[in-house]
Amino acid sequence: MDHADAVPVAELLDERRHLLDVACWMLGDSREAEAVVAEAYRRWYGLPDAKRGQIAVPRYWLAKTAGAICLGLLARPSRGATEKGAERDRTKATLEEEVGRVLLDALDSLSPAEWAAFVLHDVFGTTSDAVAGLVGRPEPECAELADRAGRSLRTRRSHSTPPEVHDLVARTVRQACVDGDAELLGSLLCPDATAFFDGGGKVRALNRPVHGSRQVAHSLLTLLARHPRTALATHPVNGCTGLIARYGHQVAAVISFDIAERRVAQVWVVLNPDKLRSWNQNQNQPPAPGPWP
Repeated sequence: MDHADAVPVAELLDERRHLLDVACWMLGDSREAEAVVAEAYRRWYGLPDAKRGQIAVPRYWLAKTAGAICLGLLARPSRGATEKGAERDRTKATLEEEVGRVLLDALDSLSPAEWAAFVLHDVFGTTSDAVAGLVGRPEPECAELADRAGRSLRTRRSHSTPPEVHDLVARTVRQACVDGDAELLGSLLCPDATAFFDGGGKVRALNRPVHGSRQVAHSLLTLLARHPRTALATHPVNGCTGLIARYGHQVAAVISFDIAERRVAQVWVVLNPDKLRSWNQNQNQPPAPGPWP
């Protein structure tokens, strides 16, 4: 190995951990994930030195290769429904503490392509073009797969909460954010609450989920901190009461909630300018509210 190819050990371990996380999420089996990652590295070192030197971001190449291997395994005819179901169960058992039982149960409704697009984009914060490369489908189709999966999961979760309860909780969350009341906001969140931030690689948003009521409350209060030109209002989002944050007259964030037992279990924050374009072009929206009260 040339000295120019030397990589810090922290980067090496972080890269491998990322590949294992992606493969485990997609396949639901840690042992199989290890084999996938090993195969990805085998292919990497099987490349001619000159070609390997032309790859600007090895981590992206490796993730794309690992994703392609996973999709190939998922598509095998020998991989029957029973085996797939067992894999999903193993994934749930492994990741229940990370994203919550109800959300993982809902993942059963997703197709393999939806599962991959949702996991890569919403969970790992992979950009849309990178997801397209990993899944092997056009970027618009992958974006639609991820959106459809997210809508499906949010709809399934929301149906378990009466609309009036959802509305009350969402409005109270807004007030806590307006007041900067971390204690109140934390009390409105489940202890294992998770927040997903979708920046689409277009804004400097958090690219991994935030877990725990205290951490989620902190991330929301930081994102929605008072500013003379910012405003926060309740508004229907995906058929339920959510929040819209504006900067001036521009919609800067759309926030929806999954609520269980009168507390917020999941927070979905859309910051991707591409996904907010329709919100900003819709002339039928109510006028932008005034500044923070």
